[in-house]
Amino acid sequence: MRAIIAIGCLLASILSVTGPRPSLAEDDLVAFAVVSEQPKDRSRIAAKVAIQGTVSDMKLLAPDHILSNLIWKKLEICHAMKLEGRQVPEGFRVSSVRVIEGAMLPMVLQGYAGDCLLRKALEIAPFVD
Repeated sequence: MRAIIAIGCLLASILSVTGPRPSLAEDDLVAFAVVSEQPKDRSRIAAKVAIQGTVSDMKLLAPDHILSNLIWKKLEICHAMKLEGRQVPEGFRVSSVRVIEGAMLPMVLQGYAGDCLLRKALEIAPFVD
């Protein structure tokens, strides 16, 4: 019982010093994106981005901690993502990224993602044989 109380006090003291970490910063938005062009410059990736139900063409701007992320290094055309970050005049500055299945995208992006995958399959299929 004393061990449980000691652990509880330790956790409470750690939280009081560091404070609870919110999952999103106050300015961060949740956005969904589909990569629209083959990435050439990993720091600026062209994508269709849905923010609060509105879709637009944007550049995804990646800071250093995102550029070193394995997900970001392996991005290809048609990949679907859930992003957290801020909208800036140059595009969308990413603070967190997760690759998701196309079916998990909002409805406003699912049509574009499906068309993109079909186009990609038709371009690659002739080279399979």
